[in-house]
Amino acid sequence: MNYSRKRKIKETAIEAILFLCALFSVFITLSIVFILSYESFGFFKEVSLKEFFTGTQWTPLFAEPKFGILPLIMGTLLTTGIALSVALPLGLLVAVYLSEFAPHKMREIIKPVLELLAAVPTVVYGYFALLFLTPILQRFIPDLSGFNALSPGIIMGTMIVPYVSSVSEDAMIAVPMHIREGSYATGATKFQTAFKVIIPSAFSGIAAAFIIGISRAIGETMVVAIAAGGMPNLTANPLEPVQTLTAYIVQVSLGDAPHGTVEYKTIFAAGLTLFFMTLGFNILGFWLRKRMREVY
Repeated sequence: MNYSRKRKIKETAIEAILFLCALFSVFITLSIVFILSYESFGFFKEVSLKEFFTGTQWTPLFAEPKFGILPLIMGTLLTTGIALSVALPLGLLVAVYLSEFAPHKMREIIKPVLELLAAVPTVVYGYFALLFLTPILQRFIPDLSGFNALSPGIIMGTMIVPYVSSVSEDAMIAVPMHIREGSYATGATKFQTAFKVIIPSAFSGIAAAFIIGISRAIGETMVVAIAAGGMPNLTANPLEPVQTLTAYIVQVSLGDAPHGTVEYKTIFAAGLTLFFMTLGFNILGFWLRKRMREVY
């Protein structure tokens, strides 16, 4: 009886600790949203929403400040789009190879190498993009600026390949073996089984991997801050310098604007915009997972 009571107390304590951990994570999230919203409210009391979301010039630190966020949003989407065009197909192909084709020994070699890519500091990737990749690209693209969206976008894509491939591979391995065997029994090849059976069956996990990749690309700071140029241009040309939301937050956080001024509060408005962009992509990923589960 005494042993049973002690065991029940221990289980209750563990449940309480786990509940507090979950509650703490929710509290941190709500606190971040509150701070961003509170500080942004002070900003929007002085700057209209229309100017903020429709303006095409972002020069809050100039003598005649302009507060149009579109150049930063465009720069963020441009670099993120380039990164995803590299990371998503490459990461998915790596995941397919590791889960369906690679021998066990090969898998044990490739996976640690991919994990090493994720362990490299992002500032190293930034200088690699600026000092190594950009000069190489300039040999093939003479009009490419020294600071541009293309080079950091490619490097960001390479950087997030391990996240996409690892989560996608785990989702594919989790597909039951009898599904593969059923596909082989109908005469499908290994290639057909991988792309027409395994990927659709594991799509919910693959979608989660894509969302992780998108969120990682949107939130990347050092690569774009170093190699993209820090110029808020409203352009879709990847050969020109751009500035992203995260790079601007870094710039102002270094002390270029006095605390409490409207210029300083722009970082919270930019952060809130970035938050809603990431939230939108996560909601889209949730909808896709739900839709594909209904289809398959």
